[in-house]
Amino acid sequence: METAEKTVRKTFSWPIFDETEVEAVADVIRSGKWGNPDCGDLVEAFEKEFAAYCGSKYAISCVNGSVSLRLALIACGVKPGDEVIVPPYTFIATASTVIEANCVPVFVDLDPDTYNISPQAIEAAITPRTKVIVPVHFGGQACDMDAIMDIAKRHNLRVIEDAAHAHGAEYKGRKLGSIGDVGSFSFQSSKNLTAGEGGIVVTDDDELYAMMNSLRNVGRIEGGQWYDHYNPGCNYRITQMQAVLLSAQLKRLEAQTITRDENGVYLNQLLEQIDGITPLKRGLGETRHCYHIYIFKYDKTHFNGLSKVEFTERLAAEGVPCFRGYPHPLYKQPLFQNKNFMCYALPDDVDYTQVHCPVAERACSDEAVWILQHAMLGTKEDMESFAEAIRKVQSEV
Repeated sequence: METAEKTVRKTFSWPIFDETEVEAVADVIRSGKWGNPDCGDLVEAFEKEFAAYCGSKYAISCVNGSVSLRLALIACGVKPGDEVIVPPYTFIATASTVIEANCVPVFVDLDPDTYNISPQAIEAAITPRTKVIVPVHFGGQACDMDAIMDIAKRHNLRVIEDAAHAHGAEYKGRKLGSIGDVGSFSFQSSKNLTAGEGGIVVTDDDELYAMMNSLRNVGRIEGGQWYDHYNPGCNYRITQMQAVLLSAQLKRLEAQTITRDENGVYLNQLLEQIDGITPLKRGLGETRHCYHIYIFKYDKTHFNGLSKVEFTERLAAEGVPCFRGYPHPLYKQPLFQNKNFMCYALPDDVDYTQVHCPVAERACSDEAVWILQHAMLGTKEDMESFAEAIRKVQSEV
């Protein structure tokens, strides 16, 4: 619906750039050295910068965040029919890449305070076929990594951090993505660090690095001949132009992350004063939240029964860059309900129509409302206007 005058009149732009990015890309174009690996020195330079930023030994760039997850899974040694534990409240690639690797996604429920994967639910889902845990730092909020790493150690499992939302965020002083065996990031256009598309994996493990590096470069190995292929990889390389764009954007990331985190803390203080609005919980180990998505819980009983969909429509009409979030958990997607897979190793008894994760389902249907990351780069006054818009919607229903 439209209102006579929006509460939030500011337009929040993304991506943020200036002539630094324009000239960096133009210099590559003028050089005529666009490709990789034949002239991939700028790609390698960015990888080293990103690894250093994360506090990791290695970084391997690739075409997108879905491929980065796939590289990580294969490098971690999964075999057909192995089980991979994933949350149901995330982008589909977290689970569909498991299918691509001929493995079985096992969906477990969320912590209701954070909407991140529940360590207790992980532990309960482990079977002799479990090989990998994929915690997703959803919205940029750190998962309970101490608990997850403890579970993995006790059960001899690999941990792949899906950090597609988590560039620059920290858990107990460590950058997200650097804690598990592998960290996977996306540079897709909405992400906090972007080149329009792209992805990267980080690791400290020499063997995982060597395999992921080979897989993204058509199976070649370091020190090998150009025409020798040792592993079943493909050309997943990024270009020099993407690399310099990402290098320029990386220089902005730290300051932007601090701004998002400070605004998130302030917005929490504002929204927790509104009946029916509950910010997701902090203080569970995160030392920096990057708010790729600012999420709060909505309770319609304090808004005269207004549905979440209607609420987000009214809030958007007030100028708040918001979204209702996922309409249903991943296991309710037709892909999983119909088992429309090319996964020859999926056991016959796997039936996603019987999966039920009540916390995730409530988040999708009734509770979770998202404010998008570029809005979190605003001022304190902008955060106040978001809270004012919510109060206005509440007063009008």
